[in-house]
Amino acid sequence: MTATHTSTSHKTSGRKTSSHSSSAKSTTKRTAASKNDAIKLLTADHKEVKALFKDYNKLAEKEGPADERQALAQKICLLLKVHTTIEEEIFYPAAREAIDDADLLDEATVEHASAKDLIAQIEGMSPDEDLYDAKVKVLGEYIEHHVKEEETELFPEVKKSEADLAELGTEMATRKQALLSEMGVDALA
Repeated sequence: MTATHTSTSHKTSGRKTSSHSSSAKSTTKRTAASKNDAIKLLTADHKEVKALFKDYNKLAEKEGPADERQALAQKICLLLKVHTTIEEEIFYPAAREAIDDADLLDEATVEHASAKDLIAQIEGMSPDEDLYDAKVKVLGEYIEHHVKEEETELFPEVKKSEADLAELGTEMATRKQALLSEMGVDALA
């Protein structure tokens, strides 16, 4: 949230010199703490979930055991719920403040709502029920589309902005761990 405040003060600053020096500081912060970079954190989540969907699809194609499919689907759903929460609570508000593309962020929010609906359906089903595998597959397709838009459109815009990605990343990582703990998960790779 502090990054949002910093970004707001940039916009209200009337002096070019203070804005320039603050921007230089922001870049320095981003470089110094790049391991905590918000976009790197989100991209790592994207890769992890993509791999899990790939594993699920292989298992479903082979008509793998229901308990294995369900465990994998539950892990996917849990990770997506945590991911969407940190995006909606921290990243999207900071991005709205940092870039001038409300439509892109509005679409991302609607895509999250569709994904959450499917997640709820999957979590309320048994893997032996009709359409279970189909719903997991469609969720994967939704997520693939959403990830492509974030990584090719949203993230590049945010990278070019004055958002402090290191500070955002630290805040998001802390919130992610808290959410995982609340859900009874110690840590996920």
